[in-house]
Amino acid sequence: MINIMVVEDDDSTRRLIHFLLKANQFTVIEAKNGSEALDLMNKYDIKLFIVDLMMNVMDGFELTKAIRNNGFATPILILTARTSIIDKRKCFDLGADDYLTKPFEREELILRVKALLRRAKINTSHQITVGDVLLDYNGLSVTRGDEVTVIPKKEFYLLFKLLSYPDQVFTKEQIMNEIWGMDTSTDENTIKVHINRIRNRFPDYPFEIKTVRGLGYKAVKKDE
Repeated sequence: MINIMVVEDDDSTRRLIHFLLKANQFTVIEAKNGSEALDLMNKYDIKLFIVDLMMNVMDGFELTKAIRNNGFATPILILTARTSIIDKRKCFDLGADDYLTKPFEREELILRVKALLRRAKINTSHQITVGDVLLDYNGLSVTRGDEVTVIPKKEFYLLFKLLSYPDQVFTKEQIMNEIWGMDTSTDENTIKVHINRIRNRFPDYPFEIKTVRGLGYKAVKKDE
């Protein structure tokens, strides 16, 4: 079983999240504030934190900082009613991995949980296998049989990001923030250029980068 810690001071919200996670075969450890979460996190093998921001004793900002300062790389999903870009930026700067605002769609919460857990597994190995192709994060390389292609960092990070979450659509803003940084002066045309370069490098590989009109891009695994 996969242990997920839910840190939420609202009883009804915490019970709802517990119910949704348990229905999807996860084990839930509950905490009502950041201080309680810190006391519990060393007693369990936590694979994911779901953290509210506004809590008494120790809020979500302080908890996120404490988790990272203690050397834990465990994924952190912020779940909060606060929607400002300032709050989002602060959370990501402190080490959060994802940010979902309340009220939330139940299915979306589970999808994000599963995506973060999948990403954590990928980050541990630093590799992705798609059909007969191996992507190696450390080497910035794409290997197929005896053919090894080393590509520029931004192109590789973009490809690795998309293939880490096949069929998931990423907006241009999401891609720009993660690959180039939230403070970048680069415009969205840069993403298009990098996508086209990836397509040209790997035209007959078992994956495809598709444009989702009006939204962004997604990676799709081709049928074998």
